[in-house]
Amino acid sequence: MVYYRYQQPTIRFGPELTPIVKLLMIANGSIFVITYLLAALADIYVVAWLGLRPFDVTRSLHIWQLGTYMFLHGGFFHILFNMFALWMFGSDLEKSWGSDKFLFYYFLTGIGAGLCDVLVHPSADSVTIGASGAVYGLLLAFGMTYPDRPILIYFVIPIKAKYFVMIIGGIAFLSAVGSSGSGISHIAHLGGMIFGYLYLRGGTLFRTRLRYHEWREARRRKKFKVYMEKISREDPDRWVN
Repeated sequence: MVYYRYQQPTIRFGPELTPIVKLLMIANGSIFVITYLLAALADIYVVAWLGLRPFDVTRSLHIWQLGTYMFLHGGFFHILFNMFALWMFGSDLEKSWGSDKFLFYYFLTGIGAGLCDVLVHPSADSVTIGASGAVYGLLLAFGMTYPDRPILIYFVIPIKAKYFVMIIGGIAFLSAVGSSGSGISHIAHLGGMIFGYLYLRGGTLFRTRLRYHEWREARRRKKFKVYMEKISREDPDRWVN
């Protein structure tokens, strides 16, 4: 007898969870729990040492804060939003780019966002925490990689990714220029998008220049081949070194 095995169709909400995105989510979640427990049980506030304080970076050279601040979050909804966005926008990028390039881009935009915050407010004593700078960089990359893919605002209103990125970027810019006093580092958000744009456009420019040089080299070889064939026809007994 022949038995046929039927596979039950699976329904998945959102993209498939990729390895680096999963690792980043676990790291952020674990650090969030540890810092919360340290503050609640032992009165140890890790944020003061690992959060991004521009004054510490410029005066005391606490350079590590440009990387560690991304793994700290100020509350449950803060980390929930960032990890949700990391999953929604990062998974497809990792599948498209590969894990190495995705991880490099994530840290580039996150550190770049923190660097912008330091450069704009070098003497600030306030602390910036959260992965939002890197997440905004991922959002920009998603819009540039999948410009026509629909995004549901509030899970209801569809809008193309490229327009969504433009709106978010405009809000970040206006918020960075203004003084909202909300405690949110809009400079870091905008910085993550700027670094992401420069990296992606720089890669495109490099590939364009590379293709141009390859075209010139192929054209040069073709001209040389035509020249050699012409010489061979005119003087078959001539040696050319």
